[in-house]
Amino acid sequence: MARFSDDMLSRAKELVSLYPDPRSATIPLCHLAQEQDGYVSDEAMAHIAELVGSSAAEVQGTASFYDMLKLEPVGRYVIGVCTNIACMLRGAYEVLEDAEKVLGIPVGGTTEDGLFTLEEVECIAHCDHAPAAQVNYRYFGPLDDESFRSLIARLRDGELDDEVPPHGTLIRVRREAPPAIPMTEIDRERAGDQE
Repeated sequence: MARFSDDMLSRAKELVSLYPDPRSATIPLCHLAQEQDGYVSDEAMAHIAELVGSSAAEVQGTASFYDMLKLEPVGRYVIGVCTNIACMLRGAYEVLEDAEKVLGIPVGGTTEDGLFTLEEVECIAHCDHAPAAQVNYRYFGPLDDESFRSLIARLRDGELDDEVPPHGTLIRVRREAPPAIPMTEIDRERAGDQE
């Protein structure tokens, strides 16, 4: 969508300052861009490249490797229904099929109102609550057709806003970044350790 806003740019620069090599901040900056726009846009990748001293192609190569980073717009809620073995044995494919009907979209689709994107995902490590799903990386389960419909209704009505932030927001409580230690000091300490 856009380059970083003023507030996000300030946070981006703070992130970059945490790393001795600015390119090491590429993934955290992609998450920041996704928090701002819901996905990592071409413009955001170009801006990240400027901030870390790489090319937009390098940023895209990194971002396209990770499933958590979306390169196309998605819904406010990204619903991933797990179909791995534990969930499959307890009815995950039935839940997924019902999800397509309830939302009126196929797997990989986004509802017309932009509220929901549906994904089929591999193990989300919530096997003890199979069949399970994640909504913006928050876990729900065990699910059946009725509880999935209830989950959708609660999301639509905003009942879970305190629990499930919009897609792209990984954390809600931010820590202050510690002051960067100059590389000369790090190098000096490392040299002292080898003596």
